[in-house]
Amino acid sequence: MGTGLRMGPTVKKLIVRLWRLTNGSLQWRINWLRHATFMVGVTGIVRDEDGNVLLLKHRFWPEGRQWGLPTGYANRSETFEDTVCREVREETGLKVHVGELVRLKSGYRLRLEVAYEAAFVGGTLKIDDFEILEARWFAPDDLPKEMQESHRLLVRREYL
Repeated sequence: MGTGLRMGPTVKKLIVRLWRLTNGSLQWRINWLRHATFMVGVTGIVRDEDGNVLLLKHRFWPEGRQWGLPTGYANRSETFEDTVCREVREETGLKVHVGELVRLKSGYRLRLEVAYEAAFVGGTLKIDDFEILEARWFAPDDLPKEMQESHRLLVRREYL
């Protein structure tokens, strides 16, 4: 809880005493207000039983790089695994089982990126045509050239 301020021993003792008198919930809220709050982008590398990967053509992504994995931001109090399931369901109508965490990266100002392997378990493909232009299964060695490079590396299991 560094403050960058110079304080005498009496002030430090007072601050420590006040901190210890607060309960965990209040301490958490103080820390939340004082520290950076991150947006968390969560990606699912969804594979079917044959090893094909689900790719989506995203309407709002830059021209020429619109193909990529199901991706979205975590909602407050949502686990990242639940984010993968929700995003895939919202964007495609499909159900997935989330597996291994394969990427955790920070450094984009106040953004954190998380990626999980996920297995297709059922449902009928029905895209959200507001966000998604197209959804298709691709073999890992036959990915579209208009694909985000970071997602290509995730599909190939070349985790950064």
